[in-house]
Amino acid sequence: MAKNSLVGGSLWDNYSDIVSDRMNNPKHMGSLTEEDAKQMGGKLIVADFGAESCGDAVRLFWIVNEDTDVIISSKFKSFGCGTAIASSDTMAELCLGKTVDEALKITNIDVEFAMRDNPDIPAVPPQKMHCSVMAYDVIKQAAANYKGVEFATLEDQEIVCECARVSMSTIKDAIRINNLTTVEEITQYTKAGAFCKSCIKPGGHEKKEHYLVDILRDTLAEMAKEKGGEESYASMSNYKKTLALEKVFDGEIRPLLVRDGGNVEIDDIYFDPDYTLVSIKYQGACAGCASSGTGTLQFIQSALRELDEDITVRMV
Repeated sequence: MAKNSLVGGSLWDNYSDIVSDRMNNPKHMGSLTEEDAKQMGGKLIVADFGAESCGDAVRLFWIVNEDTDVIISSKFKSFGCGTAIASSDTMAELCLGKTVDEALKITNIDVEFAMRDNPDIPAVPPQKMHCSVMAYDVIKQAAANYKGVEFATLEDQEIVCECARVSMSTIKDAIRINNLTTVEEITQYTKAGAFCKSCIKPGGHEKKEHYLVDILRDTLAEMAKEKGGEESYASMSNYKKTLALEKVFDGEIRPLLVRDGGNVEIDDIYFDPDYTLVSIKYQGACAGCASSGTGTLQFIQSALRELDEDITVRMV
């Protein structure tokens, strides 16, 4: 069966050649045994990590020189999709020659970057980025096993999404590196918020210390400040968003309507973390104009969408 019969051809186009090759020809898939460790003069480490919510799992084998803590052999087995196999294969390779502490610094972002054909083009489609997170976590489990400590003691970062085990720094890095502007994009790149969804915004079935909507807003604000440019609409407070909307009405929309004997007022603004809904009331000639619900409405919405694509306008 051709691959395009299994998934859309456009999805395959979003994989790098390196990923495609590692899916079909992983270099480090396999296992290591106590006999291998004895022959190599090292200690065998076996670590398992799985994401019960999506069914993927990986087993990582290391042989570590206990005198230097250097990983001298690294292999894996995976129960997962092709992206998980390619990510695990890359992860196993990145571990080779590093000390256990150096391997602990390998992130899922490092794994994805190592699979790129071109440094500026992502190696996998956004909706498959979460596969690299599992590789990131199994390294921590292997290091914990080697050191004889609990996994949690190596968690030096805050975990925001417990379901996908995605940390605060991973989310912030994904936003910065890929210029993400929506929660949906964060989920595509990291899988955070993809399962129980409690970490997306307040009001879910479980209360969280951190929410994706707040992390996105704050990170975008930090990025804008660092660039010295204007604050993005998505990173503004609701008060600042209201001022920005009114500025567009006063500067661009009302002057044109008034010129033809009409006007418009803002009746209400609803701010959702993912979109803004602006309710308007027409005045003067606009109130009875045949184009008020078509051309004029589209003109107003287009003007406001210069601020943000996720603004919708409705008449009341």
